[in-house]
Amino acid sequence: MPEALGDWPDVVLHVVSGKGGTGKTTVAAALALALAGDGRQVMLMEVEGRQGLAQIFDVPPLPYEPRKLAVTPGGGEVWGLAVDPEEALLEYLELFYNLRRAGGVLRRMGAVEFVTTIAPGLRDVLLTGKAVELVRRQDKQHATVYDSIVMDAPPTGRITRFLNVNTEIAGVAKVGPIRNQADSVMNVLRSPRTAVHLTTLLEEMPVQETIDGVAELEDAALPVGGIVVNMTRPPALSGGGTGPDLAREQVAAGVSAAGFARGSGPDAEAIIDALLAEAGDHRARVAMETVERARIDAVGRPVYDLPYLSGGIDLAALHELAAMLDEQGMA
Repeated sequence: MPEALGDWPDVVLHVVSGKGGTGKTTVAAALALALAGDGRQVMLMEVEGRQGLAQIFDVPPLPYEPRKLAVTPGGGEVWGLAVDPEEALLEYLELFYNLRRAGGVLRRMGAVEFVTTIAPGLRDVLLTGKAVELVRRQDKQHATVYDSIVMDAPPTGRITRFLNVNTEIAGVAKVGPIRNQADSVMNVLRSPRTAVHLTTLLEEMPVQETIDGVAELEDAALPVGGIVVNMTRPPALSGGGTGPDLAREQVAAGVSAAGFARGSGPDAEAIIDALLAEAGDHRARVAMETVERARIDAVGRPVYDLPYLSGGIDLAALHELAAMLDEQGMA
């Protein structure tokens, strides 16, 4: 098995969360590609039923079985898997009770949906249990072993509850096989083999949710990983965008140099007004991002930066982001 690299050499299961709209699926995909460098095998899985990975890799909807998504320049491979609670329950019945055929009957009766509805904690046990089963393949020397597993997980507001399956299942199973399965899952999720990475933007609400998420994960004894600051944009003005306001005369001179006669007249005045307003908005954004970045740095976790890509996200863009994560030591 290739040697683990980066800031997380002991981590096998990388859980990626983040407030909706921060690009957590993009970050999860880029991290999987970064981890797959140098010939490593990586499983990239989603658990929310959104088929976000299929969209980002431009492939048909992923089934509940591994599908190859990408190959890295170093010969590594990224595989994809969409974890379905119903299929996970049937697999659980087959693995532990040899009841696959009985599970089919349950599915036709609608019992699977009934069970996961009255005991929503069981649903999370099944979803996280699949990731843990992939981790444990390393211990059992399974025929198909992945060097890393990356989970595109629920948003930050739900991530602690999703991962803390012992608490969620306590009301319906204090003893027995379901509780044993939950305990088994938690043994991996709380171990050094797992890290929960959070994705944010440099905006007040995502940053606050990230800070709150770190505190909640730590209170639940779940291992916090790094923070990925996504879609960053460099200052567009001299002085880092934090210097004194542009003088109207400076802007007028620039407008004149761009071809407007002497920087005057109705058209030139309208352009000058628009540019001054744009510059003011830009300075306000830079100032806000500076404050939010300081709040992120104060959390005390490793921080990784990914830029905003104006061309959108495709496989080439994912490889570009993956290289950045690798350079910064996340993989």
